[in-house]
Amino acid sequence: MSNPAVAGQSAAYEAFEAAAELLRALSTPIRVAIVAELGGGERCVHELVEKLGVSQPLVSQHLRVLRGAGVVRGARRGREIAYSLVDEHVAHIVADAVSHAREGT
Repeated sequence: MSNPAVAGQSAAYEAFEAAAELLRALSTPIRVAIVAELGGGERCVHELVEKLGVSQPLVSQHLRVLRGAGVVRGARRGREIAYSLVDEHVAHIVADAVSHAREGT
């Protein structure tokens, strides 16, 4: 017979692990900026490059990490891939973190 308290602790730990993975995926300023930008809607790589003022290879590298972490997804749009957030909650987390950081300065 399984112990409900142990099962509840296990589920809570799994949620903490998932939250830690999300925070690791957001652990660089460029990834935070990408997620903030995608919070306004889907964007292609060239749009992110233009908006963020960084190189295309750098944006692509960080999108790969975010995609691997399940934060963003890509959908082919003609010759380009449009990236969007898998879950809009992530945009809120980033917006709150940026807002909090601005309050401290």
